Amino acid sequence: MVSSLSPVNFADLEAWYDHDHHAALLTFRRSCREMLEQGAGFRRPVRFGGSPSSWRSTCLRAFEAGNARKFFENGFQAFLVHDEVRPEGLFTGYFEPEVDGSRIRSSQFRVPLYRRPKDLVTFPGANAELSELTYGRVVDGKPTLYFTRREIEEGALDGQGLEIVWLRDWADAYFIHIQGSARIRLVEGGVLRLSYAAKSGHPYTGIGALLVERGTLAADAMSMQAIRLWMADHPQQARELMWENRSFVFFREVDLEDPGLGALGAQHVQLTPRRSLAIDRSLWMFGTPVWLETEAPTGAGNQVDLFRQLLIAQDTGSAIRGLSRGDVYWGFGDEAAMIAGPMKSPGRMSVLLPHEVAKELGLPA
Repeated sequence: MVSSLSPVNFADLEAWYDHDHHAALLTFRRSCREMLEQGAGFRRPVRFGGSPSSWRSTCLRAFEAGNARKFFENGFQAFLVHDEVRPEGLFTGYFEPEVDGSRIRSSQFRVPLYRRPKDLVTFPGANAELSELTYGRVVDGKPTLYFTRREIEEGALDGQGLEIVWLRDWADAYFIHIQGSARIRLVEGGVLRLSYAAKSGHPYTGIGALLVERGTLAADAMSMQAIRLWMADHPQQARELMWENRSFVFFREVDLEDPGLGALGAQHVQLTPRRSLAIDRSLWMFGTPVWLETEAPTGAGNQVDLFRQLLIAQDTGSAIRGLSRGDVYWGFGDEAAMIAGPMKSPGRMSVLLPHEVAKELGLPA
């Protein structure tokens, strides 16, 4: 455990002293409110988690902090993350799609997004081998994997009244599944906010990787935008390709406190553009500050820029696995999509652990 993390001075974090630490502190306080009131991240084992009391004492200090940079420097120890499996690190981006939709099915709006079905259950530990995410259904008294993406899209859930909203395009629905949330501009008026509710339990299969393996798209040109362009040109092949990802996502309507922030992340707090990070929740506690040194697209052509930022771990994802792996939340709309879609960058990751947590874990100071 200790060999995966080595202590570093804050002065060794590139651009640390030029950073807007106050924005990071505001985001950290949102995580702290959840830690103090609910503590969802404490309900399962976390390798570098520490005890609830250690995090909560740090959170109480966060609400009293005046100087944000001094708060992080005095209350935390920075550790450089060493990942033997992925030494160069991998940092991608995600966003909240914004598309048109309708509460009423029509010839124009015919692609549904579903709420969680009643027969989708979470299996206890003994049945976890049936599904990566331990979801499924019970048939004749026996735990069984849930319907696949193709089975659902071909009618397996028809007649149950599970449709929340109807979209124009299967690709829109698919990428909303990938991102896990959405803003739907209703033709009836208003904006519907959707957040992740559950998954079907089937393992996730990245269709971009399949297109590269088959020589359809080049690896160095791979992005969400490239996939969508190919889908638009090959609609029937695209539908069949999407079915190869058997995983399926269900949603819930949410009434969010701050319309300027994103949807709820896995920590049950609203995500902050450019400040929230999805991590491997088996390794890092929700609320952990993470200093990233990587590159990110600018949204203008193929240009990239340095990305030196303090983010807060507030979300996770089925594709986010490993020590030096993160997914940056960029916000919502077209501009966020242009940055998040092509982001796939190596880099360096340092985690900030409260001194009490580091001591509990036996980490060197």
